[in-house]
This record gives sequence, C-alpha cells and structure tokens, in this order.
Amino acid sequence: DAWVWLLAYFMVLVVSVVDWIVSLSLACEEPLRMRRLLRPFFLLQNSSMMKKTLKCIRWSLPEMASVGLLLAIHLCLFTIIGMLLFTIGEKDEAQDQERLAYFRNLPEALTSLLVLLTTSNNPDVMIPAYTQNRAFALFFIVFTLIGSLFLMNLLTAIIYNQFRGYLMKSLQTSLFRRRLGARAAYEVLASRAGPAGTTPKLVGVNPETFLPVLQKTQLNKTHKQAIMQKVQSYEGRPMLADEFQKLFDEVDKGVAKERPLKPQYQSPFLQTAQFIFSHHYFDYLGNLVALGNLLSICVFLVLDSDLLPGERDDFVLGILDYIFILYYLLELLFKVFALGLPGYLSYHSNVFDGLLTIILLVSEICTLAVYRLPHSGWKPEQYGPLSLWDMTRLMNTLIVFRFLRIIPNIKPMAEVANTILGLIPNLRAFGGILVVAYYVFAMIGINLFRGVIVPPGNSSLVPDNNSAVCGSFEQLGYWPNNFDDFAAALITLWNVMVVNNWQVILEAYKRYAGPWSMVYFVLWWLVSSVIWINLFLALLLENFLHRWDPQGHKQLLVGTKQMSVELMFRDILEEPKEEELMEKLHKHPHLHLCR
Repeated sequence: DAWVWLLAYFMVLVVSVVDWIVSLSLACEEPLRMRRLLRPFFLLQNSSMMKKTLKCIRWSLPEMASVGLLLAIHLCLFTIIGMLLFTIGEKDEAQDQERLAYFRNLPEALTSLLVLLTTSNNPDVMIPAYTQNRAFALFFIVFTLIGSLFLMNLLTAIIYNQFRGYLMKSLQTSLFRRRLGARAAYEVLASRAGPAGTTPKLVGVNPETFLPVLQKTQLNKTHKQAIMQKVQSYEGRPMLADEFQKLFDEVDKGVAKERPLKPQYQSPFLQTAQFIFSHHYFDYLGNLVALGNLLSICVFLVLDSDLLPGERDDFVLGILDYIFILYYLLELLFKVFALGLPGYLSYHSNVFDGLLTIILLVSEICTLAVYRLPHSGWKPEQYGPLSLWDMTRLMNTLIVFRFLRIIPNIKPMAEVANTILGLIPNLRAFGGILVVAYYVFAMIGINLFRGVIVPPGNSSLVPDNNSAVCGSFEQLGYWPNNFDDFAAALITLWNVMVVNNWQVILEAYKRYAGPWSMVYFVLWWLVSSVIWINLFLALLLENFLHRWDPQGHKQLLVGTKQMSVELMFRDILEEPKEEELMEKLHKHPHLHLCR
C-alpha cells in the first residue's frame, strides 16, 4: 500500500497549495480552509504503526457494520413500539407526559432511545410512564438489556476478536519483512571476504565484518552496546543465521542501566550509617512519615471544613509542615550520602521524591521570608502574588502527590503501575489516531457551530437561568460547551465522548443550530466512544493478559522491558521458515546471492 500513501500525499499537497492560493486571493477572509482538515494526514503518514492500525480498522468495519445494523434495527423497532405504546389516550396523563417529553415524534423518540442506549438519561426517560404504571418499566428494561448489556458488549467482543486477528495478520507481515531484511543482511555479510582478503572457511558472519557495519548504522548508543555485547558472547566465531537474527531482537528491548556503585567509606561509623540509610526499612519509615503527613492534612481539612480561609488558624498545620519537610530534607541528604548522587538519581522514585522535596523546601523558605514564623492566631495579610492560604494549599497538594512514593514499595500495586506505564509506548499509535479524530471533528465543529451558542452575558435573547427548564442546557449552565475556539471544541467533544449528560448538548444544538446538528454528534459518538474506545480496550486487554501471564513473564529477560507492539505479541506470532525467506530472497530483483 506504499503507492496509495504516496498518491494520497501528493493529492494532499496539491489541495493544500490550491487552498493556500485561494486564501491569498481572498485576503485570508475565506470561511473554510481545507488545508486545516488535511494536516493530520502528515501525522498518520509518518507512523507505520498508525497505518497498520488504520488498516485493521478498515478491515474490521464490515463486522462492526453488522453489529451496528443490529443496533439500528433494535432502535427502530423499540422506537416504533414506544410511539405506539405512549400515544395519548383518554385520561392517560402519564402517557401524555411521556409522549410530550421523549416520544413527541419519531426523531425525538429515536434520539431518546439512542441516548438510553448509553444509559445517560436513565431513569429520567422512564419516570413519567413508570409513575403511572409500573408495567411500563418493562419496556425500558428490556430495551436496556438487549441494547446496552447484550448488543453493545457483543460489539466490544466482536471488535476485540476481529481487530486482534487483523492486527496479528499485519504484525505477522511486518515480522516477515523484518526477518527477510535480517536474512538478506546475513547473506550479504556472510559472502564477504574475511580479514586480509581471505574467504571464510566457516559458514556465518564474522564479527570483524559485522561490527564496522554496525557502527555505521543509525541505532542509538544503548542498542549498539547491547548488540556488541551479544556479538562478544560468541567469542569471535562466525555467527550462524539464527544467532545473527537474535542480535536484532535487542532493538525491541529497553536495556536497564546498571546502578552506579555506592560510595566506599573507611570509617566503621560511616559504613554503619550507609547500611542503615540504604536499607529498604528506611524507605518504609519514610512511607510511614508520609502517611502521617497525609493523615494530618486530612484531619485539618475535616476540622476546618466549615470555616472560611480567613477564619482558620494555620498555626498547628504550619508547624507540622515545617517538621515534615525538615524530615524529607534529611531523608534526601541521608540517601545521597548512602547511595551517592549518581546512585540516588538512578532511581526514578528518588528523582520524583527529591524534586518534590526541593519544591516544598523552596515554598517553605518563601513562606518563612514573607510571613515569618507561625504562631498562635497566625493570620497574616496577603503579601505578593500568593496569600498564605494559597501557599499552604500549594504545599499540601505537593505533599499529597509525594505520597505516591509508596507505590514501588507495595508489590501488587507496583506491578499494576509498571504495567500501566509499559502500555504508554505501545499505545502511541492509538493515541495518535484519537488526536487525529479530535482535531478533524474539532475543526469541522468550529466551521459548523462557531457562534451558535451565545452565553447570557453576550445576548439578551437567551432565556434567564431561573426561567429555564430544569435539566436543560441553560439551567445547567453548559455555556462553555461550545465551538467558538479550538480549546472549547476539544472540551465539548470530550464531554460528548464521556456520554454523561450528552443528551443535554444534543438537545441544545438541535434547538440553536437545527436538527441536522445531531448527525455530527452521533457520528462523533460512534467514532470515539464506540469504535475507538473498543479498539483501545482490545489492545489494553491483550497487553494486560500478556504481561500477567506467568509463561509470558518467564520469557521476558531480566532487566529488559518491551518497547514495541510487535514484541508484545511475539509469543503469538509465527516465525517465518528458512525456506520461505530464501525463496523470497532468490526472487528479489536487486539481490544476487552467491549460494
């Protein structure tokens, strides 16, 4: 598909240049700029993993469409049943309320049930009819059971299964290309003359031939060193094909750096102190002190919850903050003494802990310089940009964040945290696709709905908040959910993706911009909340299952971590056979093998 992307790249450039010329001719007063919508293409075009993900999404669309068709039939059938069920009858006041509120006409009934599919308006949509007759609840319960609990979860399962299968196929093709390239490099290097122009007697690649080529590659220094160490383990003998292939597996792994050596002290007293401060029990003591600090903050928050900031006596809390921060500073100095500065900085938890300690220390020094020492009835006036209350809140917030240091010391929590952090590199492609979707829909929304929602302060035509219908866009104060600028558009799209109260936004834009605006929001819900979230869940489940599989843990080397999606599924992928690789190489038009 390389030529397709090249052709698309050329077309995007042509359209962008034409649009730029139009902008210049209209003095940048044109209402729509097409090149803004095309910018995400360059992000997609430069990522091979994002291309694979898009291809898998395209292959999964037929299966998604089949379940989507079932959902559409389900919605239509229950919409018709609801319209028939809640038609006005004589003296049926509850049915009248239900019809006027949610089943006034076919589009409104369809919208009400679509929102109910996401459970956002449950039980509001049911209450008017349920108040009159409890039997009406069966209609909404059956609809929710079939739609939300069965069909939506079935859609998740199908997307997970189909996408995983297509992703495996794509990764299998990628693995074959990598193995083919490595085997081609092996054949070329193995056919070269050895030192002093002699032909190697043994079959394989000599390290003397491989290492100069390795130095010319654009690999980073860490991977080069890992490959060189692997080559040295073969003790100068020629490397066979499978051994040569294993060299390139080092590229997919992040090699853990060795910890710097601890300082050497001659004094027995210093050696004892070094042993104490480098022991893990000293970390437990620090965690206990951090817990006590957090509990003290919680106690004062509860005691002062009914007081205004100016009425609070911060004397005791101020003294406690000084004591705890002094301990944190001593802990930092003791650890630097025991581990040395390079050894202290080699632990990410220490870097996090030390950085917050320094910020807390600077904050306390600033507080001391401006407001002096705390005393009973300590309520100084504000000096400078921050009041005493603001500085106290800042320090207490940092102390709460510092409590996260306990995570590495609790093994189950540390494993979950490491798994989550390990997901970040593997989910970059999915994050990139979400960024593209957000950008495109935000730009479309800005062009369609800019200026449609006008806050009350800017127009007297907007109904007053007190006279607005309860639960409406105006009464809830949802005015910031607009498309007047790019940042506001992103937040509005996020609120719709979360689907909590998204029916309020749908109803408001239907009134202010017209009924066709709902097509935009429903499409965004399908792309973000249905398709992307389920794809994200598919990879998330696969990653967690792989990382928490005992057999998978045994196969991971000690001191390494996964750096690519291909390595995450390496146990599932099938290694190409040597006959397939050699047959492909012999058919290559630009490679002529001597054997």
